Amino acid sequence: TDLDRSRARRRSPGLLEGVPVAVKDLLDHEGHITTAGSSFYRHRATSTAMVLRRLEAAGAFIVGRTGLHEFAFGFSSENHWFGPVRNPWDPATSPGGSSGGSAVAVAAGHVPIAVGTDTGGSVRVPAALCGTAGLKVTHGRVPLSGVVPLAPSLDTVGPLTTTVADAELVYEIMAGHDPADPWSFPSEVESRQERLDLGGLRIGVPHPWVDRPLGEDVRAGFTGALARLAASGAEVRHVTDPLVTPPGMITEAAYGEVAGVHRIWFTDHPDRYGPVVADRLADAMAVDLDTFTRARAWRAGLAHAMERMLRDVDVLVTPTTAVSRKVIGEDLVETEDGTDEYRRALSWFSALVNHAGLPALALPLATDGAPPPSLQIVGPARSERRLLALGRSLEDAGIVAFRPPPDRS
Repeated sequence: TDLDRSRARRRSPGLLEGVPVAVKDLLDHEGHITTAGSSFYRHRATSTAMVLRRLEAAGAFIVGRTGLHEFAFGFSSENHWFGPVRNPWDPATSPGGSSGGSAVAVAAGHVPIAVGTDTGGSVRVPAALCGTAGLKVTHGRVPLSGVVPLAPSLDTVGPLTTTVADAELVYEIMAGHDPADPWSFPSEVESRQERLDLGGLRIGVPHPWVDRPLGEDVRAGFTGALARLAASGAEVRHVTDPLVTPPGMITEAAYGEVAGVHRIWFTDHPDRYGPVVADRLADAMAVDLDTFTRARAWRAGLAHAMERMLRDVDVLVTPTTAVSRKVIGEDLVETEDGTDEYRRALSWFSALVNHAGLPALALPLATDGAPPPSLQIVGPARSERRLLALGRSLEDAGIVAFRPPPDRS
């Protein structure tokens, strides 16, 4: 077998020796075609994305490529060209996006580890809707070389797994400086931390960010999680900064970069894009330089506001998504106060984290939901190790836990 030949040829087993890994069809893998979920982009890779090279060097086997939202520009993974990716909890519902196929592969038990990308929530949103763990890293902590860009100053690559320990292992392998990536942060990756004692941990609940309608199950799950954290000895603090709330100039800040990536393709052949993505790209092309400049200033203010909040607490916690269910083909989702537009509801708690450049961990709560609601933990820049240590402590306390979806075979 390939595994036997690999062992005989090179070394002792790696940290992921023989582990199957699925990869979002946005990352180059030598000899394979990257489609980015589009009708026309067909790149036969002559080299492998740095993150995949690192995984393969650790012994992992890339066993397949997963479906996604077209060019990763959306939150549903309902792809006009390939058809919708379906959620294993209920095939009539979306797995979220854009890394929907990666979350499905893990939740359904096809692979223990999958790789996704996250520009506005595209790892965490699918993790939330499929009931898995998902890590969004500090921008620049994991290399982007060999990854089809969406908005380069926001793009990140991260793992989807069933346990925090697996997410930490993959992070440890993927993270680190890459001279070929201009966004890559030139520093050593922090050492692994022991599990954190929840007693005395300062947990921040950020307002007005969390002050919006939620799905009833998400509300109950989040309220219950805060109560269990307090019962475990954590200090739950309510912190406020008016700048930490969508929408701000969140669309303009991202769209200005998206337009730069797609301008030539879209200008010459707009018909090669699906209608929903084409409409969003038309809006992106309309963002002028003055608007984009104001949006960048808004991003700077947001990052400073997040930093101020995190001076007073160890982490911030929010729901990962405002709702946990989105029916395929429908644009509205149900909240406790009525209906809401699905992109707004799914991205509300995730997109600000990208614009602030911070890391975040999405974890399924130990509840009976189908799927269970998800908790998002946000930390200061380059605090991935602390977030993952906290995640392991939450697993030990029974506050978060992976539960497989029902077998529908």
